[in-house]
Amino acid sequence: MKARATVRLQFSSEKHLTTLINALVPEVNRPVTNRSKVMVTKDSKFLVLKVEARDTVALRATLNAYLRWIGSMKNVLNLLETVS
Repeated sequence: MKARATVRLQFSSEKHLTTLINALVPEVNRPVTNRSKVMVTKDSKFLVLKVEARDTVALRATLNAYLRWIGSMKNVLNLLETVS
């Protein structure tokens, strides 16, 4: 792997963080392509997203996909919290 990136995202809710990580696990365990490898962990109130890829194109595509998923899930969790 030639390209690497680590993203740390802070969450105010431990519940949201745990829910988000659990939702990402199937994607991490069964990647669509073998051009990149992803690891998602929890560090205190931070979601840590580590991506390793064969090239910068694969790195960018993988980061974009995961960050969009995380953003979408965060929006849904916030919406559910306001409705409840």
